[in-house]
Amino acid sequence: MAKEITPKVGPNGKQGLTNHDLNQLWLRWAFTHLSSMSYEKLQAHAFAWSYIPFANKYYADDPEAKRRLLTRQSVFYNTEPQTGTIVNGIVASLEENIALGGEVSEDMPNNVKTALMGPLAGIGDSIVQGIIVPILLSIGMSLAAGGSPIGPLFYIITWGIIGPAISFFCFRMGYKLGVGAVDMIVGEAARRLTDAFNVLGIMVIGALSAGNIVLTTTLNIPMGGEFKPLQDTLDGCFPGILPLIAVLLTWWMLNKKQYSPTKVIIILCVVVSVLCVIGVF
Repeated sequence: MAKEITPKVGPNGKQGLTNHDLNQLWLRWAFTHLSSMSYEKLQAHAFAWSYIPFANKYYADDPEAKRRLLTRQSVFYNTEPQTGTIVNGIVASLEENIALGGEVSEDMPNNVKTALMGPLAGIGDSIVQGIIVPILLSIGMSLAAGGSPIGPLFYIITWGIIGPAISFFCFRMGYKLGVGAVDMIVGEAARRLTDAFNVLGIMVIGALSAGNIVLTTTLNIPMGGEFKPLQDTLDGCFPGILPLIAVLLTWWMLNKKQYSPTKVIIILCVVVSVLCVIGVF
């Protein structure tokens, strides 16, 4: 799954984490992070469960050290599951140092988790839930028009690849770079990537709006000695201008007026219904 690493050897003579060990840590978290949750612990159950092989490797003959390890990994934890694995990687490097007899204190892993889970959740939600997932869903819904099964299959397959890929990359980056890995996810390179995703998202939403929003007027306007459909004139000057106005109006209500989605839907339904009754649409 990744380039083989050379395990470290600690002051106590123990061997560090192998590629297999790291893969176990990641796999146990990546596919169980939301499988067992409570208001008291949230994702802590999965975090602790991911460290059982680690505990068996390093503390099989030291039950008290094993208990302390699993106890500190059971403390409340909650972050965005994909990009948040950067914390898992950092903690793995810290726990490895502790197990090998290094200078890292046993308080450090929880201090790092507490300090980073909030900021990384905000960054991850903005990128994953705010950009990547809506883009994939928008494309999937477009492909599903008319009842085609390609749409849901597209989303399932693409997210099934992209989600674990982000998670695995962030985990390995966190392990390799330690606390310094955070600079990569909040630095200039990450901002450029976010800007690129934003541009892509705008393009996708624009294409979907033009192709899926149907809004035409039935009004006729005088042209010379006769009346002709206003819609023909609009199409000749600016095709799709009415759907564009509808999209911009919706954006204005959501972004500038801070209306809730439910309120926006109600307003649009009322406005369109009234305009249909009076013969505009």
